[in-house]
Amino acid sequence: MTNNDILRRVRFIFDFNDAKVIGVFAQADCQVTREDVSSWLKKDEDPDYKSCSDSQIATFLNGLINDKRGKKEGAQPEPEKKINNNIVLRKLKIALNLHNDELLRLMKDGGLNISSHELSAFFRRIGHKHYRVCKDQVLRNFLRGLQYRHRPETKRDEIDNEGGT
Repeated sequence: MTNNDILRRVRFIFDFNDAKVIGVFAQADCQVTREDVSSWLKKDEDPDYKSCSDSQIATFLNGLINDKRGKKEGAQPEPEKKINNNIVLRKLKIALNLHNDELLRLMKDGGLNISSHELSAFFRRIGHKHYRVCKDQVLRNFLRGLQYRHRPETKRDEIDNEGGT
């Protein structure tokens, strides 16, 4: 999944408007413009499309953590320069204060059945013998499960056909 896909889906899940997305970035002490947000949310083939960098999506997810859980005192954490699906999954887990059983339920609702051992492997350090890379399909199913939970008024067929954007 691209960073832009993640931003689009999270925006859709929580029904954020552009002002709210800008506010989430501001929670991480980052100023973005409405034009930036608009260009990140455009489809890939649109001439005004701009790619959302790893550090920008990491900043957005840090802001989401601050927005959902409250801002910690002191300096804000530096956004990662390089981000992967494991980091995205971890940041969303923190932001939403999810426990492993809830994550497993969300993934199952999204169409993926995994064990608690497989799930814990996504949160291990790189280099650990049980570390496992979180593939796009795992993150996609997790986000789909979040959509079903946070947007119950949306029919599952509509979400699947639109891709949740």
